[in-house]
This record gives sequence, C-alpha cells and structure tokens, in this order.
Amino acid sequence: MEAALEVAARYCRDEMEQYGRCVASSPTTWQQDCDQLKLNISRCASSHPIVQKIRHDCAEPFTAFEQCLKQNQASVMNCTEHINQFLICADQVKLTT
Repeated sequence: MEAALEVAARYCRDEMEQYGRCVASSPTTWQQDCDQLKLNISRCASSHPIVQKIRHDCAEPFTAFEQCLKQNQASVMNCTEHINQFLICADQVKLTT
C-alpha cells in the first residue's frame, strides 16, 4: 500500500490536494461540488500501473466505501470500516512485472 500511495502522491499530488481542499471546504455539498476534481484524480491515477491494479483488484471494497460516503455525507467517520477494508485489499495487491 505504501508504494501505491507513494505513486499516487508523487504523480497525482496536485489533483489529490485540490480534491481534499474542496471536500474540506464543502462539508455538506462536496459530492456535487468536488465531482470534477474526483474525476481528475481518477484520470491521473489510471495511467499508473500499480494504482490501476489496485482499482481493479479492490473495486468491490472501494465501491462500498464510496456508497458509504454518499449515505453519510454529514458523518463520514461512519465509513471507517469501509476504508479499512479497502486499505487491507490494496495492501495485498502486488504489481507483477
């Protein structure tokens, strides 16, 4: 997982920071207000093999996490278990060369 985060942070840092600022500044409307910035992260990350593999191999727990966020916009801390499941999955992904 550290490698995947490092790749995302290295190559998609601006996109991640913009999205984070948007979410923080729009606690009740971030789903709508930050949608384009979320797409920017997806486009950036999709070009990096380890991130792409994590997105593929861990699609189910990530989708569950996103669904939880949608249902808990005012209290995203309710989604801690969902993000933990995604991180466990992502940590097990290996990039075969």
